[in-house]
Amino acid sequence: MTLSGAGRNALRASAILLAFAVIGTAMLAYTHDHTEPVIEKSRQTERLALIHQVLPAGRYDNDLLASEQMLPADPLLGTRKPSAAWIARRGDALAGVVLEAVAPDGYAGEIALLIGIAADGTVAGVRVTAHRETPGLGDYIEHAKSPWADQFAGKSLTAPDTKRWAVRKDGGAFDARAGATITPRAVVKAVRNALTYYERHRAAWAAGEKQP
Repeated sequence: MTLSGAGRNALRASAILLAFAVIGTAMLAYTHDHTEPVIEKSRQTERLALIHQVLPAGRYDNDLLASEQMLPADPLLGTRKPSAAWIARRGDALAGVVLEAVAPDGYAGEIALLIGIAADGTVAGVRVTAHRETPGLGDYIEHAKSPWADQFAGKSLTAPDTKRWAVRKDGGAFDARAGATITPRAVVKAVRNALTYYERHRAAWAAGEKQP
């Protein structure tokens, strides 16, 4: 059976399209294989830079990113799914922990946090990583907008005492802007809960054990 001219042209066009598809797929695969490591390295660099804002690099000497553990959801962390923790060490000693946490009761919903806690149980730093609070009103919790979160540094479960772990409007030790107290109230509570979580797990981390 002999193909007509139109049939031969259709076959030729199909072969050309197939060739382009194969070449295009190969190029995409090559590009992905060569750019994905670069993109991942950039992600890791950005993540480490953020972690260093809550736990300065000079406090530890291990590979912090390699120390990452996934923690099960826990009410003290405000989490409903596994969250990350990075365990800092200096030599064989525990130097601190960086925890992902959530303040579930912000004015506009959940507020994602990164909390650095030194080995002695004091806050090394706090950063808000995601929120939906009202721009110009409750978004001052972002470090890029104001240094509000810096007031947590050096605080612990006993300094201030339990009753003072609140915003000043509620008789506590933490500043909050007038007209926007729901947002900071949620963050203060979340930071204190994270400190409680740390105290419950400190011995295991100090011993080099992973959390279940």
